[in-house]
Amino acid sequence: MTTPGISRRAWLKRSTVTAGAVLTGMTLSESLLAKPAFGMAPFKGNYHLLEQYHIAPPDMENLKARLLANENPWGPSKKAVAAIGLAAAKGNRYVYSSCLKMIEILAEKEGVAKENILLAPGSTDVLEKVAFALCRNGGNVISADPSYMSLVNTATSIGATWKNIPLRADYAHDLTSMAGAVDAQTKLVYICNPNNPTGTLTPIAEIQTFCRQVASKAPIFIDEAYLELLDAPESQTAVSLVKEGHDVIISRTFSKIHGMAGLRIGYMIAKPERVKMIQDLVRTEMGISVTSLEGALASMQDTEFQMFTRTNTKKNREYVFQELKKAGLNPIPSYTSFVLFPLQMPVKQMMDGMLAKGVGIRGYDIHGKPYGRVSIGTMDELKLFVKTLNEIVS
Repeated sequence: MTTPGISRRAWLKRSTVTAGAVLTGMTLSESLLAKPAFGMAPFKGNYHLLEQYHIAPPDMENLKARLLANENPWGPSKKAVAAIGLAAAKGNRYVYSSCLKMIEILAEKEGVAKENILLAPGSTDVLEKVAFALCRNGGNVISADPSYMSLVNTATSIGATWKNIPLRADYAHDLTSMAGAVDAQTKLVYICNPNNPTGTLTPIAEIQTFCRQVASKAPIFIDEAYLELLDAPESQTAVSLVKEGHDVIISRTFSKIHGMAGLRIGYMIAKPERVKMIQDLVRTEMGISVTSLEGALASMQDTEFQMFTRTNTKKNREYVFQELKKAGLNPIPSYTSFVLFPLQMPVKQMMDGMLAKGVGIRGYDIHGKPYGRVSIGTMDELKLFVKTLNEIVS
């Protein structure tokens, strides 16, 4: 479906000219400089991300292609599944000893002390508990817009206000504006990197400079849920800032590269004072099952499965990126397990058409413009998505 008054040929030509660069063979700096997609030019007013389905939630169990929750379509690993089966026999025991073992392994992996690690049932749990801990008495939270809203929604629900800073034209966080927004009432700065829902990456050097300047004024939370899908995740993590003693909080999850979204396990890396801040309020380990812990321990050892996930996510992402371009759309180059793309029709129309064919994707309104976000699934799922997409937009 084209914009009224514009021929499909002209629209396709315009979309091709403005399309973001393809990730294949592209350097980080080149891809970050991709031209903005339709509707995502820098905006100076007050706007925010609205997740609007406009329709009843889909029947998740009967979808032919479940591409709406950024789940790993290949996980958990077989080794994790086997460990979970064996751990079920220990279901009568609390998880204390398993937690201690996991904390030791994670501390060694991240190169930090055990006191820097907090286990939790998923990274969303960490996001929300940090918001509760820091925003109980109001104040404000600063984040990019659009970005992942879990922490922000929790903070505002208990009395904080949100300072939403539009992304830059290259989709990176506008760290200069975020630094300028910090005031005496700022309780937390939130950075999702790679960012959801855009899938884009803010270079770690910029984040490091920002944190070294700002973390003394307000704690900074860096959500690295999708980091391990990068080719060299260790080169883009902000863990070094914690080692330097800065007031930086980092969250990680087993939901993405490990394929354990339904098993709920994640962790936080931060100064010991921040770990204690949460532990003084709640016992996060009590929300973790022994099966999930043992599965996570096994999955960490299964580097072959992690590489399989990383490689196939990238391959399938490049496929769907190219197919979206062929369809006349202008997808945003992504480093994650999803791709965001502007729609030339209302969100409801796209969602209705997709669901009629058993395909579930996510729909957004961003600054009054309709967007779709497709998660990276198996190749068969993505081919069905592409087929359905072409039927809808033709």
